[in-house]
Amino acid sequence: MSKSARQISAEILQKMEARGAYSNLSLAAALKKDPPADPRDAALTSLLVYGVTERKLTLDYNLRLYLKQPLKKLPPPVLQALRLGAYQIFYAEKIPVSAAVNESVKLVRSGGFSYAAGLVNAVLRKLAAAGIRYPARENEAEYLSVRYSAPEPLIRRFCGVYGAETTENIFAAFFEKRPVYIRLNSLKATAEELRASLEKDGVKPVETELPGAFILEHSGDISQLSAFREGWFYVQDLSSQRCASVLGALPGETVADCCAAPGGKSFAAAIRMQNKGRLIACDLHPHKTDLIEAGAARLGITCLETVCGDARRLPALLQNGGLPFAADRVLCDVPCSGFGILGRKPEIRYKSPEDVAGLPALQYEILSACAGMVKPGGVLQYSTCTLLPEENGEVCDRFLAEHPDFCPAEDDAYRAICGGERFSLILPAAGGGDGFFIAKMIRKN
Repeated sequence: MSKSARQISAEILQKMEARGAYSNLSLAAALKKDPPADPRDAALTSLLVYGVTERKLTLDYNLRLYLKQPLKKLPPPVLQALRLGAYQIFYAEKIPVSAAVNESVKLVRSGGFSYAAGLVNAVLRKLAAAGIRYPARENEAEYLSVRYSAPEPLIRRFCGVYGAETTENIFAAFFEKRPVYIRLNSLKATAEELRASLEKDGVKPVETELPGAFILEHSGDISQLSAFREGWFYVQDLSSQRCASVLGALPGETVADCCAAPGGKSFAAAIRMQNKGRLIACDLHPHKTDLIEAGAARLGITCLETVCGDARRLPALLQNGGLPFAADRVLCDVPCSGFGILGRKPEIRYKSPEDVAGLPALQYEILSACAGMVKPGGVLQYSTCTLLPEENGEVCDRFLAEHPDFCPAEDDAYRAICGGERFSLILPAAGGGDGFFIAKMIRKN
């Protein structure tokens, strides 16, 4: 007998909490192992896993109001059943309260915790009667933490940088539906051909202000679309597409993407290069360079070659007979805390300060090492998908102070997204893309 969507969801959530696994990877692995007979069950599983992960602090705050014992003393299956029930009551409008309560009771019984059935039933019914509750707004950080399910230290950090109002706007944007953005592969198709193919498959592409970028209004399996199989497009967030556009790669150039996985910016550069020149895509992990190679093959990109290794050692890895490697453009899209993409990877919000404390030092090392590959007059571009200044402007300010042979770029494409500033910070509330930081620098002649 196959497991129900709620059983699968509870198991995924328990594994994520125990192992710190990513929601998207855990969900994909579970659905592959136990594929539901009804596609609607797969959709419900996704809704519940992502929903409970996103709203965990809000759910736990409300559960504590009606529990005598601390949450950490509950058996994990009982806690997950309560969270799943609470999420359905508060946020799943199409699920009746009775179903949310009864299915959560079934979960604890089927999991061998029948003694907790009465507790689960009583607590969830109290939640349903009272409705969702938040702390008083007098304590702004505590209120925002519970309201937007983000740890209070993270909220306080954002408030210190952006103020309470902008912080609330940022975290509210993470709960909005994140669009699926795609990028036209002009090596294989025109925009008109892509549009016609997608519409033939019943999918409506919506143009954005960025040429070649579309929002795909489609909830099914994108890999089954004819245009995807033909390599006419790939999926890439709008902010990431802007980053690749600002890099400005040209046909015949030598370009290095130093932390390239999953490959979107490398693909965009290769397409802008018209598949002419040399493009190095580096990543630390072999399975990720394999994914980049597979993506390039589907898109018909042949100017790309992958290198597996630490980006800090990339200049040494690319030496040829002792001669240094020189590139026209170098992109350092460095590892970061990811606090700009919480709308797509909700579990990132629960990272501890210790998890991200060492990132600025690593980011600076990568940027400094890879700067040595830039030709005089060439471009060095730094980017992250976080919104913390210590990983963004502060890293670049330090780099420019210690590398006087580099200066901020002043070309029109870069100026257009900087708003008069030296660097570009894209907030998730603006334009619908993810939160992103871009710094484009030039090596002086």
